[in-house]
Amino acid sequence: MDFPKYNGNVHPDEWIKDFQNYLEYFKIRQTRWEDCVKVALSLVDSNISLPTGIDSIEKLRNALKEDISFTIFKNTNKRKLQSLKYIPESKGGDTSKFISYFLKLCYNAEIIDIEEQKNYLYKSLPMNNYFSNEFYNKTKNANSINELIREFEDIVFEESNLIKNESIVALKHVATGKYLSSDENLRYTTGSKFQLVL
Repeated sequence: MDFPKYNGNVHPDEWIKDFQNYLEYFKIRQTRWEDCVKVALSLVDSNISLPTGIDSIEKLRNALKEDISFTIFKNTNKRKLQSLKYIPESKGGDTSKFISYFLKLCYNAEIIDIEEQKNYLYKSLPMNNYFSNEFYNKTKNANSINELIREFEDIVFEESNLIKNESIVALKHVATGKYLSSDENLRYTTGSKFQLVL
């Protein structure tokens, strides 16, 4: 199994962690550490210029983060965050995948400020009063990404239980225990002329 080269399209921390796991998995750590650093350096794409004298993984990590490719990578992820749109599950979306992708983009763009994360998440929401108002009210005191995501999930759950246009509901008469129904052919003769409720 070949380990992938670093080409600037992955976060350096993630690539180095994967590289270290790769060494651990194939028990390559028994070799000298300097040799492992040389192997890591050989896996960096030739388009990325590194300074000389890198003799540790930490120096390699810092050099990769100082390269222009990392700045471009972070900015690309910020632009993806700006254009990210949440699609409610009632309209075919997948909240779990959305949150996973949102968190990955924040990690890749190195956005750790909770207010900035709130802003990106807010801008991804459908622009309707329910989502906007609920998100603002419930997340104004969130101090961590976990709190932010927990509140977001609560809003999504509450929204999924709302009665909306085209929702199908069953109404039950409390006294008789019978369900209300309607007939396509029976309509009110005055007023709205909608289907008659029986």
